[in-house]
Amino acid sequence: MLPFLQHISDEQEHKIAELFQLLAEHFGMTEGDLKELLPSGRETRFKNRVYWARVYLGQAKVLDSTGRGRFKITDRGLRLLKTNPKRIDIKLLGQYAEFQEFKSRGSGSEDSVTAANSVAPAPSTEQPLSAQSPEEQLESTYQLLRQQLAQSLLTNIRKSPPAFFEQLVVDLLVAMGYGGSRVDAGQALGQSGDGGIDGIIKEDRLGLDIVYLQAKRWEAPVGSPEVRNFTGSLEGHGAQKGVLITISKFTKDAIAFATRLQQKKLVLIDGEKLTELMMDFSVGVNKVASYTVQKIDPDYFGEE
Repeated sequence: MLPFLQHISDEQEHKIAELFQLLAEHFGMTEGDLKELLPSGRETRFKNRVYWARVYLGQAKVLDSTGRGRFKITDRGLRLLKTNPKRIDIKLLGQYAEFQEFKSRGSGSEDSVTAANSVAPAPSTEQPLSAQSPEEQLESTYQLLRQQLAQSLLTNIRKSPPAFFEQLVVDLLVAMGYGGSRVDAGQALGQSGDGGIDGIIKEDRLGLDIVYLQAKRWEAPVGSPEVRNFTGSLEGHGAQKGVLITISKFTKDAIAFATRLQQKKLVLIDGEKLTELMMDFSVGVNKVASYTVQKIDPDYFGEE
């Protein structure tokens, strides 16, 4: 946050767009740095941290809003700069009662407002690698929860009987829009058992196209020989589309073979992708809570 305050120390009005350019130059940001997105993919990490730097400095009353999308340094900010701080961070801003009150309105934990010690997403002397904005912390926690849930899902699948895995595949594909109805899909799956084909399912509700399935409840990685055999089974049935599902992983050779196929479309779903789809389509999981993160609309307030 120190470079942010230094760049507005001329006591003139500034817009956030000016700070983007100045701070990008200050930190030597590359084009790749500037385009790096938060996990949500909706905002760049750089802009997110610049915005939060402004929020924190404003809450500490070292800068003040002077109009729609405009701000300038305050007398308090100038006095702070005269102390020649090596950095401006959450701890330093904590000397101001207004910032303490702002923190108390949040989660109450200093770790929950550790963001914007610097606006640069790359390592620097201003910011430890662990510093994150509130959105980054929320998304990091969300991703951690998904990873933990994915591991729990795989553990439960491994403990379940083989027939359960077959039913899980049915439920997932129907949730994704395949198979027409759960009854139709359940009847189709497991009926073939011929030539390496474990099941057949409609690609659309009218059954205009068919997808052939193979489900391998293996602990060991699935290699290219198994993928080749499945492809041969598709050929024997005159099929063009197939899905091979496992709770383990596919070897690099297996993935490369499936990628090189020209005449057939073969999708490989490993354990990681399987649990991801289960979470995305709410199969085997329940929603506990949901949160909507909002931010200022710059167009409404005339920010540039």
